[in-house]
Amino acid sequence: MSSEYILKMDQVTKEFPGVRALSNVSFKVKKGEIHGLCGENGAGKSTLMKILSGVYPHGEYQGTITMDGSELKNNSIHDAIDKGIAIVYQELALVPQMSVGENIYLGREPQNLGSINWNRLYANTSDILKKYNLDIPFYAKVSSLGVGKQQMVEIAKALSEDAKVLILDEPTSALTETEVETLMMILRNLKKKGVTCIYISHKLEEFFEITDTITVLRDGMVVDTVKTTNTNTEQVIAMMVGRKMTDRFPKAARKPKNTILEVKNLTVYDPDNPFKKKIDNVSFSIREGEILGISGLMGSGRSELVTTLFGEYGTKISGDIIIDGKNVKIKSARDAMRYGINLVPEDRKKMGLVLMQSILKNLSLPNIKQFSSIFHIDKHKELHECEKISKSISIKYSSLHDKTDSLSGGNQQKVVIAKWLLSLTKVLILDEPTRGIDVGAKYEIYKLMNELADNGVAIIMVSSELPEILGMSDRILIMCSGSCTGIIDRKEATQEEIMTYATGMKNYSNNGNHVNNI
Repeated sequence: MSSEYILKMDQVTKEFPGVRALSNVSFKVKKGEIHGLCGENGAGKSTLMKILSGVYPHGEYQGTITMDGSELKNNSIHDAIDKGIAIVYQELALVPQMSVGENIYLGREPQNLGSINWNRLYANTSDILKKYNLDIPFYAKVSSLGVGKQQMVEIAKALSEDAKVLILDEPTSALTETEVETLMMILRNLKKKGVTCIYISHKLEEFFEITDTITVLRDGMVVDTVKTTNTNTEQVIAMMVGRKMTDRFPKAARKPKNTILEVKNLTVYDPDNPFKKKIDNVSFSIREGEILGISGLMGSGRSELVTTLFGEYGTKISGDIIIDGKNVKIKSARDAMRYGINLVPEDRKKMGLVLMQSILKNLSLPNIKQFSSIFHIDKHKELHECEKISKSISIKYSSLHDKTDSLSGGNQQKVVIAKWLLSLTKVLILDEPTRGIDVGAKYEIYKLMNELADNGVAIIMVSSELPEILGMSDRILIMCSGSCTGIIDRKEATQEEIMTYATGMKNYSNNGNHVNNI
């Protein structure tokens, strides 16, 4: 790999009203390397990359940026693209009803006598996809592609603009394990072709798989830049949080009490196909003060199971849901909430929050009956109770009247949890509770889960991260193709054992006997 630096950012400082987001940050990247950029939420990663990609124009920050020896003064995203800098965001910006080729060349369509030259557009698209070994049909509608393929379209779009530096912001947050492996292969291929990548992720294991160098930011300043081969996960975490974390999962000595929820022979059919089972004869129970982890591969039925319990999936349902010894019918979220079942959804931004509303309104919205009479809302009580719950779980904000989208990912997740703590919660379902948040914020969520369990709340946690499942669960339910293939005590569980059940290599009968399936 060449030793020359393609990109240098020197003494970059960026201030917002009352906040210094970056303080004299110097950051440099070698040509043809994959450079990891990590730090807790609020460390300054996104701000630094927004400066580099032209979102914050020259003149709104102090410091200099040079690329290939020439100073950059980008005043827009288009300026950065013209200089060979492109960014692929976590939230994809594609037009679903357009084809792959149309998305890649949107706004830059090749012309012929004032009309779009479709033959040239698709020929160019085909050339780009072949050049970088991206296995995507150029004529397919984006809506027909999975998230992994859509991520590749975004990368192809950036590369079509002759990107020399490609910034990837949380590229694997919504990808399956297989799609992650494909992305890693693509990045290695880009590296061989001389493309420089800046890789941002909260999944530290990915840095050690794909990056050459890691820069750690904390509180808007660079802590250190190190070769990946010269460090390890514990050292990177210590740099990120400013202290050693000897245990990623807080210790707990839980003592579960009475069974609060039983699910017996639950079968749920696909709402779009009444002959296809999404959940097939699943049975389990959970006790007060227990954390039940649900594991399984993507498409195994994990989210369908918990959203059914919350009354928001499926209409053709059989089996029994029993709460406090009584059979109940849950046909809507309102029914679930009435019985004390609440859900923190997998996608907090789309399904858990109203981002343009204040923190206060997000907290009070599902609990408005507590603060209202027939004629008015008791604003004083609303503010008092929301402040009280926010402080109890350490949500960091300037004012409860701030918009929720101003918060970091970890604090947004706390808002989703806090709104249910204002309700009478018996069973709290957490679907991917730490997705897209940093290691320090994860630890705070884990501590909160332990505190809730200590107070008698039964917690169902769905997670794709096996270390999280093993670190936080008392028992683990494993799903495969809509069925429960195993329920294992944490003390007996290993990653290998879980994967054996998750891939259908073992079956589990409802009487608790493990049966080999091979």
